[in-house]
Amino acid sequence: MKIDKHSKIYIAGHQGLAGSAIVRELQRQGYANLVWRSHAELDLEDAAATLQFFQQQRPDIVFLAAAKVGGIHANNSYPVDFLMSNLLIETNVCRAAYAANVKRLIFLGSSCIYPRDCPQPIKEDYLLTGALEPTNRAYALAKIAGIEMCWSYNRQYGTRWLAAMPTNLYGQGDNYDLNNSHVLPALVRKIHEAKMAAAAEVVLWGSGTPKREFLYVDDLANALVFLAALDEPRYHALTQAEQCPLINVGTGEDLTIRTLADMIAEVIGYSGRFVQDTSKPDGTPRKVLDVSRIRQLGWAARMPLKTGIQLTYQAFADSWA
Repeated sequence: MKIDKHSKIYIAGHQGLAGSAIVRELQRQGYANLVWRSHAELDLEDAAATLQFFQQQRPDIVFLAAAKVGGIHANNSYPVDFLMSNLLIETNVCRAAYAANVKRLIFLGSSCIYPRDCPQPIKEDYLLTGALEPTNRAYALAKIAGIEMCWSYNRQYGTRWLAAMPTNLYGQGDNYDLNNSHVLPALVRKIHEAKMAAAAEVVLWGSGTPKREFLYVDDLANALVFLAALDEPRYHALTQAEQCPLINVGTGEDLTIRTLADMIAEVIGYSGRFVQDTSKPDGTPRKVLDVSRIRQLGWAARMPLKTGIQLTYQAFADSWA
């Protein structure tokens, strides 16, 4: 079954960073039969409510972008919350999607599923080949379980579900809470506030030397719709029961956190200095994805990082004015 403009598409997590971008991309491409529910309308941690929703709506395609997410501090402080919430969401949505005969499901994971010290760039085959980063292990294990769930349904029931693993995301609709956000939006807020206060310095967590890859969220959305709309032979090759249905989504390029901070400061116009608080954790030393598999299918990221930061900062400044 190939996705078309009339396919009924459910976007789980449509109000989040990734989910809202998926909605924008689907609408941009002319998909009009879209379904979503807010958390207040549908709690995906409620198995009965989730099953009832799927039975009533019977979507053809599902983008599973609903998740509990956060940065190092949040993951390290609330591991039970991250593990439990994500396991419940994945379990309930997958069970309901199978019962409603969903044709294609795209599960959105995270690059933190890969071992902390695995070779770089990270290939899909490196999954479960080493120990995870301790600061977000609970979240990573929940996402690994989601990948295994997709593969298990494909093997046992013949479903056609795919797990897409994006690198670090940023862009319109991001979370700028300093305790719970990811590194790029946290830096945007810190540096913006330092500029507004004419502060002489900004304290950065860790050594500044870890390297990270960043993907503009609208590029991610374009990739996910691209994957969901693949012709039958290529989609089948990704979701055949004999192999783990896993594909990386990123730019394939990385930079140090300190270089990122310098770039954000340039965009914002902050001229103060940075001080590294090395008592704070660095997390994984380096994390850049091997994106050769998705590039071979014909997709590549388009947004340059500095341009993406400029757009992100504009959206942030407008919302915080």
